[in-house]
Amino acid sequence: MRRERSGMSAGASRPSDPEQASNSASRYRLRDLFTPLDTLLVSGGDPRLALDPIDRVNVYGCTPSPEPEIWNFASSTAASISQAAYDRAALAREELMHKCLFDEVEVAFDARCEDMRDELRGHLQLSPRVDIVFSPSGTDTQLHALFLARAVLGVPPVTIVVGADQTGSGTAYTARGRHFSTMTASGFAVRKDGAVAGLSGDSIALPLRDAGPGIAMRPDADAVVLRAVEATIAQGAPVLLQIMDSSKLGWRAPSAACLDEIARRWPGKVQVLVDACQARLGRRRLRSYLDRGYMVLITGSKFFGGPAFSGALLVPKGLSRLIDRAGGIAPGLFEYAGRCDWPQAWITLRSRFERRPNFGQWLRWEAALTEIGSYYAVPGAFRAKALAELAAGIDCMIALSPALQAVPSGHAKVGVDDEEFAQATIFPFTLLRDGRPVSNAETCAVHRALAADMNGEISGSAADRQIAAQRCLIGQPVRLERPDGSPQAVLRLCVGARLVTEAWSADATQAQRNVQHILDRIAHVLVKIELLLDRVTGAAVPKKSAFEV
Repeated sequence: MRRERSGMSAGASRPSDPEQASNSASRYRLRDLFTPLDTLLVSGGDPRLALDPIDRVNVYGCTPSPEPEIWNFASSTAASISQAAYDRAALAREELMHKCLFDEVEVAFDARCEDMRDELRGHLQLSPRVDIVFSPSGTDTQLHALFLARAVLGVPPVTIVVGADQTGSGTAYTARGRHFSTMTASGFAVRKDGAVAGLSGDSIALPLRDAGPGIAMRPDADAVVLRAVEATIAQGAPVLLQIMDSSKLGWRAPSAACLDEIARRWPGKVQVLVDACQARLGRRRLRSYLDRGYMVLITGSKFFGGPAFSGALLVPKGLSRLIDRAGGIAPGLFEYAGRCDWPQAWITLRSRFERRPNFGQWLRWEAALTEIGSYYAVPGAFRAKALAELAAGIDCMIALSPALQAVPSGHAKVGVDDEEFAQATIFPFTLLRDGRPVSNAETCAVHRALAADMNGEISGSAADRQIAAQRCLIGQPVRLERPDGSPQAVLRLCVGARLVTEAWSADATQAQRNVQHILDRIAHVLVKIELLLDRVTGAAVPKKSAFEV
C-alpha cells in the first residue's frame, strides 16, 4: 500500500479546498486501518520499503514482522521489527479503531500523534517547548527542515552539507530542494531530481573522508566548514549548515569550537541543522544542540532499532513562533506532509495542510517508541558498561582477524555530554585477501551472503557449515572512492539499543553472561565472513539489490 487511499491518484494536483478533499476521503481511511498489519507497516514510505515478492524482505533484508532467528548487527542501516514493537503496533491499531467509534479518524489520529510527541519528549528528556515534526523518513525530514530554515532566515539559504559522503543518498537531492525518488510517501508521482516547488536552491557538499590513500576522517574539517560558510555569506546568502553527528562510519564534524566561531562571526545568518539520524548521541548532547537553537534530525530506526522508516525533526523552542507565522508555504511541501505531521501548537501552518493520516509512518513510530522506551528503562550505568564492553570486544576481534582491517572511527571522546556514547557503536572495516583490499563487488557479495543460509555453498567441516547456515545482518556496504578512482566498500558491525535492552538483567551475573553471549554471536559473524571471503563468488549469493551501493 504505497499510496494513501484518499481519493487522489498518484500525481494528482493538490485540491484547492483541503477540508472538502479530506471529508470526501474520510470513509476510505477507516477501511485502511483494517489492512493487514504487515502491509500497513511498509506503507506510507518510499520504494525502499517495498517487499521482494519471493523473499518478503525489503532492500535492507528486513521483514515487517518479527524474525528472531536472524542475528541483527545492522543498526546503522535497518532492523526487522522486534516482537515487543510488533505487539505494540498491533495494539495501537486496535486502540485507534476503538477511538474511531467516537471520533472521526483524522481527529483520533491527530490526538494520538500529539501523544506520541509527548512520549518521545519524555524518553529523550526534552523540554515540553521543543516541538516535533514527524515524517516518513530522515530524508523526508530534510525537506521539512529546509522549509523551516527558509521561514527562520527570511530568504532561501544555501545548504552546506558536512559529511556529504557519509550521509543518506537522498541528501544530495533534498539539500537542493529536489525530489529524491519518483514517488512521495503521500502517493504523489514526481520526477526524481526535479524541483520541489518553492524549495529548490543551491547546496555545497563537504566530504569528511581524507583525500589520502587510507580511509580516515579529514583533519581539516573545521577549517573547510569555516571557509565554506564565509564564502557563502560573502556572496550575500544565508546558510543552512547541516552538520554530522554521527555519519555512516561513526564520524562527527565540525567541532563545538568551530560552531562557536560561526555563531560569533555570523549571528542570525546561519541556521544549524544536526544530522543525528543515527541517534548515536547522549541525551545531554541532544539537549545542548536544541538549547543553542539548532534543529535536529533523528529517526526511530538506526540505533534505536525501530523499523525503517520513521523520521522526526526536533525544533527548539525559540524557532516555533517564527515558523507558525511564516507567510507562504512551498507548494511542493503539500506532496510530502499532512496536517498531523505538524505539532498542534502550529495552528496557522497546520490549517494549510490536508488531514491525510499516514498509517504506516504512525505505526513505525509506535514500534520505535517501544524500543526507545525499553532502552532508556535500562539503568544508565549498565548502558554505558555494556556499550564499553561490546566496543572493546569488537575492536579486539576485528584486530585479530587476518581478513578484516578496521577503519578509524573518528569517534571523539569529548566529554560527559556523550554519556554512554563516549564509546563507538559503529565498527567499520574493509575485507582483505592476502593482505590486500578485495573489490567493491566482492564485498557486496559477502554482505548479501551473510543474510542467507549458505550451508550448501560451504564444503568445509560440519562446524563451518553450521556457521555458514546462520543468517545475520550487518551494516550495508558504504562505497568509497580510492585515489586511483576505483571503488572500495566498507562493511559495518553495529551495536544498537536492542542489544543493550536484551542484555540487561537485575542479576549482575546474568547480565554479564548476556553481554558475553552477544560477543559470541559477533565472533560467529566474523568467522562466517572469513568463510565467505574464501569460498563464495558473486554467482553463489542472492541477487543484488537495486539500492545497494
